[in-house]
Amino acid sequence: MRKSALDHLRSLPSRFFQNPLLQRVIRNAGYLFSAKTGSAALSFGQSILAGRMLGVAGLGTLGAITQFSGLINRLTSFRMGDLVVSYVGEFSSQGKDEHAAAVFKVASLVEITTSALAYGLVVGLASLAARILTPDQDLSRLFAIYGLTVLVNLMAESANGLLQIFDRYRLIAAITLGQSVLTLILIAVAYLAQGGLLAVVIAYLAGKAVWAISISAASLWQARRAWGPAWWRAPLSLLGSRQREMIRFALSTNVTGTLTLVTRDSEMLWLNALSTPEQAGFYKLALAFTNVLLIPVDPLISTTYREVAREVGGRRWQNVRYLLRSGSLISAAFTLPAAAGLALLGPWIIGLTYGPSFVPAHSSLLILLAGVLVVNIFYWNRTVLLPLGLPEYPTKVYLVGTILRVIGILTLVPLYGAEGMAALLSAFFVLTVLVLVRKTAVELNRVESVAAPAGG
Repeated sequence: MRKSALDHLRSLPSRFFQNPLLQRVIRNAGYLFSAKTGSAALSFGQSILAGRMLGVAGLGTLGAITQFSGLINRLTSFRMGDLVVSYVGEFSSQGKDEHAAAVFKVASLVEITTSALAYGLVVGLASLAARILTPDQDLSRLFAIYGLTVLVNLMAESANGLLQIFDRYRLIAAITLGQSVLTLILIAVAYLAQGGLLAVVIAYLAGKAVWAISISAASLWQARRAWGPAWWRAPLSLLGSRQREMIRFALSTNVTGTLTLVTRDSEMLWLNALSTPEQAGFYKLALAFTNVLLIPVDPLISTTYREVAREVGGRRWQNVRYLLRSGSLISAAFTLPAAAGLALLGPWIIGLTYGPSFVPAHSSLLILLAGVLVVNIFYWNRTVLLPLGLPEYPTKVYLVGTILRVIGILTLVPLYGAEGMAALLSAFFVLTVLVLVRKTAVELNRVESVAAPAGG
């Protein structure tokens, strides 16, 4: 009996990784992991050079410039990548290629329209943003220059979703890594030439433009290959019976994305407006270190979502549970030791890389690690509810969390700066993730209990 139990334990790893579902997740995540890990290292190098070139306050100002354009872009975005993955994937699995082409067509057109609108807003608000967020009104031109990233994005979200559907993860990885290499080279040139904020902004702009144009071009090639040269003529009337459902999906993901902007993707703006550029610089550095944890896990989100959506469509609930459980175990195996390393060695690493003036950022980093641990381990907390037919539920949870966090930002950030912002982000992560994980468990129990009598 003891030998049998021991043999069983020894066989667990091979059984775990031999599951074809998990193999696809790991293989595709592996491509993105390699690129994003390399990209994270390169981005870390970019941040170090920028920090040494600009100083703490300059790094905070850079964060305000880059985050402002991203905020406007995502405010007008309907997260067309999620819509493409859900509906192109569904129609493709049913052999309805013309319907799939129509989805990609309408998603691209909507995204191109909103990108143009977003760029107009960036240019129109550049002067106001410079006055509120930076100590120098003349920096408004830098807001407008970096805003070109919004314009060149055009259909990049839809394009990225299409490439995922057709299993082009290796291509996505290559483009992502290439963008990071180019950006690092340009920032290194600016550093050696003793350039300033303008040179860094142009370097980031060039990298973003190369990524967006390359992804978009690759998706058009993939669409032609999959559906023929006339794919773009697919009539939108084919989607008539699903239009309301798709609009509901897009609106709910847009609202969710907007709430995420307020809570997670606009901290640099809040800090520059309510505190000081120095506090924004400390927080930007702390975020750069937490990205060491977030970026390697990020590929699991899209690859797990792709497989979960298929298994939900086939009502294979045990496979859904298996994917979620296995993904969390894989993420925890990386996240826990990495977080411990950053907690213990953080001050030494910060002083060695950025310089002694940046070491106070370690306290914000420690606070952020608590939330990152939770959001990493349960990385699937939002996306799994989309194919389960509950796209609005995360929106409602984020809405409550956003209201509480905005109140906290207005109260704590003027007093505690970067540390207050870090505490609020960690609290938001923990509360929203646990609520969504609980809802996922309840919903899976419900659908399984409904399916059990039918199966019997």
